[in-house]
Amino acid sequence: MYSAEINRRQPALLLFAIDQSFSMKDPWAQTGKSKAEALADAVNNMLGNAVLLCSRGDERVYDYFELGVFGYGADVTPVLHGSSRDQACLPVSQVAENPLRVDTMTRRVPDGAGGVVSMQQKMPVWVDAETNGMTPMVAAFTTLEPVVKAWCTSHPTSFPPIVINVTDGASTDGDPRDVGARIHDLGTDDGKALVFNVHLSGLTNQPVLFPSSVAGLPDSNAKMLYELSSELPSSMLEAAASMGYTVTAGARGFLYNADATSVIDFLDIGTRSVTPTGLKELTDGTDRPEGTEDV
Repeated sequence: MYSAEINRRQPALLLFAIDQSFSMKDPWAQTGKSKAEALADAVNNMLGNAVLLCSRGDERVYDYFELGVFGYGADVTPVLHGSSRDQACLPVSQVAENPLRVDTMTRRVPDGAGGVVSMQQKMPVWVDAETNGMTPMVAAFTTLEPVVKAWCTSHPTSFPPIVINVTDGASTDGDPRDVGARIHDLGTDDGKALVFNVHLSGLTNQPVLFPSSVAGLPDSNAKMLYELSSELPSSMLEAAASMGYTVTAGARGFLYNADATSVIDFLDIGTRSVTPTGLKELTDGTDRPEGTEDV
């Protein structure tokens, strides 16, 4: 399970729900930016890395991923530039071709040796910071559920969808665990959908990263987000360990009081973890024989 090769006939889905409530205006510790601004930077960084992972030297971008980003606050809506309610998830080549704009900023990119480095680059921007409304997490997951279900039906042999929810607070419209469990029960022949959660904090409290139990979690909201989160498959455990994180069997895809660096790393784990068996000709520098590029 969780070992399907990623190719253009079997793409992977990366789907994000990002909190855009009023409280996201608050500063994110040590970033010099609001939570909304720093989170938008992290999401754009991840989207840029996904494009790079699917690119060749001739600038072709191969559709090994489909990407969707929903914001939730005053409303729940697709916020990835070029997407819409009718087409919430876009092939990575379409994402690459259609940024909102291009800014200059610091990006964390793979160094080719299993780590990441920071560098100044021109960076496409697909998602802008927004802050408005409450934190309707139930509505967000309820909106994602049919998107995940339809995608699984259309891609029965693909790597299961990865859903990542990023928030700085508690749900204001009820308990999202039931709808989260329904999403997790969806899936493909390769396994159930993966639901991960990231909690942002403006505090300098010690973060809790990839816990395997509720021990050490400070409150009921942290425990709720933990229970809402899937266990990391072995490939993701390895990806997290390669980034220097301490993970054990049973660790869940959950960060509490996460700092900016941890969030950037976490968003990249979804893309990096599927590359050992998929994207082989892109990650080892080899080309496939002519006529087999779609495989």
